[in-house]
Amino acid sequence: MVRREPSLFARLIVLIAMVLATGAAALTTAAWYYARAAANEAYDRLLVGAAYQMAEAVHVQDGTLTVELPMSAFELLALSERDRIFYRIVDTSGRTLTGYGDLPLPGSEPPAPDRPALSNGTFMGAPVRLVRASRAFADPSVQGRVDVVVAQTVEARTALARELTLRAVGLILAMSTLALGGTIFAIRHALKPMARVGAVLRERDPHDVTPITVATPRELRPFVSAINTFIARLKSRMDLMQQFVADTAHQIRTPLAALKSQVDLLSHHLGEPQARQHLARVEERVDQLSRLVGQLLSHAMISHRAGAVPFAPVDVTETVRRAIREAVPDTLDRDILTMLEVPPQPIEVRGDAISLKEAVKNVIDNAVRHGAATRLTVRLREENGTVEIEVEDDGPGIAPELWPRVVERFGAPSPGGSGLGLSIAADVLAAHGGSLGFRRDNKNSFAVVMRIAGRAS
Repeated sequence: MVRREPSLFARLIVLIAMVLATGAAALTTAAWYYARAAANEAYDRLLVGAAYQMAEAVHVQDGTLTVELPMSAFELLALSERDRIFYRIVDTSGRTLTGYGDLPLPGSEPPAPDRPALSNGTFMGAPVRLVRASRAFADPSVQGRVDVVVAQTVEARTALARELTLRAVGLILAMSTLALGGTIFAIRHALKPMARVGAVLRERDPHDVTPITVATPRELRPFVSAINTFIARLKSRMDLMQQFVADTAHQIRTPLAALKSQVDLLSHHLGEPQARQHLARVEERVDQLSRLVGQLLSHAMISHRAGAVPFAPVDVTETVRRAIREAVPDTLDRDILTMLEVPPQPIEVRGDAISLKEAVKNVIDNAVRHGAATRLTVRLREENGTVEIEVEDDGPGIAPELWPRVVERFGAPSPGGSGLGLSIAADVLAAHGGSLGFRRDNKNSFAVVMRIAGRAS
């Protein structure tokens, strides 16, 4: 049972949806990092501004440091209603002037006046963002650096980052939805030529084997070309079968008509001496018809196997032996000396063993029936990478002017023959990259030479 495959449209949609989902996930992650960085930068600026305002509020009065915290510094930080604010001002000797005495100082070294130190930490059980700013004093009574530490919880900046991320995700989802919808429309439009090709094939007449001429995009041309190649092969097969049927009808009609007339004559002269003569003719016609039908069936089998059966290593020696056993009958009306000459080592070629045996058998059968008088020799040899099978007999042979015609179907039938045997052999050898030839060495020797392309690797 053939497994049902999903449609090409569904495959494309699933693949593109997976790509869009992966891209959306990557963009969402990037949006979260960018939103968090933007939120941190915005709130860090407020935190640094408040720290600098507190540092500017530290003064030297009567030889001591005093602090008058400006309300504007807290107003900046109070813009976030969710967060709590902590601060600490440390004098030049490390004592806390005001604020939370246990608020840690970020960094091990005091920061530069123009570069405050920022860090993350935990205070009173809550995550906080801390900034440390320094101010230098060079008063005769106060000399050194004063540190200002301001801390703020991170609820507001986290909420801002989340809001920015959600907005970005909404935009990403909207764009992905639009992209998927556009992709569906584009794929449906792009696949219309395939549906058009299918419609052309469905609407065709069953007997129409002309190539498809529908206009298709460049990507579908190999597909249409493969269909046209298949149609051409199918047309060739159909033409071959039609020709075979026509040839069969034509060739069988003649012996059947003759057989019918002989039977009619025999039925009118059953008691006369001519009855035996008519009976002999009937037997001759029946034998001729039987041989013709056999060769026609053999030709049909060869035509069917050509191009359809994969080649495999074939032992040519064994194939020739089997062909001789089937082609040379045990009883003949004359004595024929049959000899087989083969090399000591086996010879193999790549081919179809059944077709090769039929080819050799037809050549030997042709020699036995129409050539050999007293001697038939079959030789197998290999020369220059070509395997040769030579069937030699001591008969009259075939006239040279008939050599091109005897390899054609019904090209030059001999008396009592059908004209198919050598054409079958020629077709088989051509399918194996070989050829069928003839050779006359002297007046008493004629040979049919079958050549096959070469050894099996």
